[in-house]
Amino acid sequence: MQFLVRLSLSSGARPNTETEGLAFINNYIFPTLERCSELQKEQKIIAGGPESGSVALALIVQAASAAELDEVITSLPVWPRMETTVTLLTTFEDRRRSVDAVLEMVKSRARKQQKADDRQ
Repeated sequence: MQFLVRLSLSSGARPNTETEGLAFINNYIFPTLERCSELQKEQKIIAGGPESGSVALALIVQAASAAELDEVITSLPVWPRMETTVTLLTTFEDRRRSVDAVLEMVKSRARKQQKADDRQ
């Protein structure tokens, strides 16, 4: 399964001083970038990266379960300071099958309605 994972710095986690900023970069940002590179090599992160101009990540994560996804996300050093949203992605083929089923249902209803209209 593939998931769109977006992590953005929570408002209360923003460093307030230069010293806090330096510590944040050294203790959270650099280790998170390293971890993301490792996860990319392991093909757990299959696309995405840091968002330009903000302290945020947008990642496509490959995971077999919610538990595995949770392990990937919580392994990021910056995770406790982030607000995280996760969206399960479907495949284009699965979406096509789903839409085909809806199309057939709509066609069937339309045929039934046409027959009812013809009888009147």
